[in-house]
Amino acid sequence: MSVKILTDSTSYLSEEICKQLDIRKVSLSVSWNDISIKEVDINNEDFYRMMKEKGIPKSSQPSIGEMLEEMKKVVANGDSLVCIFLSSEMSGTYSSALMVKEMVLEEYKDAQIEIIDSRSNCMQLGFAVIAGAKAAKEGKTLNEIVEIVNQNLKRSRFLFIPDNLEYLKKGGRIGGAKALIGNLLKIIPILTVEDGKTAILTKVRTKKNAVAAMIEKLVRDSSIYGLKEIVVHHINCFIEALDLSKLIEEKLGIKADIVDIGPVIGLHVGPGAIGFVYYTEMDMR
Repeated sequence: MSVKILTDSTSYLSEEICKQLDIRKVSLSVSWNDISIKEVDINNEDFYRMMKEKGIPKSSQPSIGEMLEEMKKVVANGDSLVCIFLSSEMSGTYSSALMVKEMVLEEYKDAQIEIIDSRSNCMQLGFAVIAGAKAAKEGKTLNEIVEIVNQNLKRSRFLFIPDNLEYLKKGGRIGGAKALIGNLLKIIPILTVEDGKTAILTKVRTKKNAVAAMIEKLVRDSSIYGLKEIVVHHINCFIEALDLSKLIEEKLGIKADIVDIGPVIGLHVGPGAIGFVYYTEMDMR
């Protein structure tokens, strides 16, 4: 009997990594009045084109049926399962997973299933999933894997900036007047995820200054806690992401891979958003 890992599409892990580390994944969806599409089935270019034509869609959690099927596949084979999902403050995915777990236990009474609320998303979730999957590959126990996942989450940080405030306004994350004034004054919030919610770390003038402030925070955290790994996130601005990755390598001597943010998270910040996720050798929280 081994331990398997299940996560959701907002971890934005590549199919290559999932295959290599035997990570299972369920997908959230985006939907307009006339169509619903799984996040894993649409690329950013098509999504933002549709968003421009149809307006801002709603996002929805994975279906109960899909989640039930994935969990049953694992326990029916006699394996244990650790599920790591995006923040319960951002989606009902976690609470649905708890319900599905009880459904599975009705049929497989001895099944071992742990559900973890990552309190985050994107590669802050993804790094925790990778840590758990590597531990599973090494033959760690279910309890050991849960501890390793939670430890990773205590050591990670997600910093990102929108290109402008329009999408935050449309998505209801910032008031219309504030967004208008912010865009006029070129005020850019540096966003992070704390206590499971998107929060403003600080505000600066211009995107260039915001990138510099994010780098300053990264360098400071690295000097205090020790940097282990980092990825650069972006939405439809690969060249900027590449420049940011090079800047990080120059400052800290560590290479940052580049990972797209998909539609479910991206619809709240819009194209041009850029940032990074990193985790450290010691706890940051």
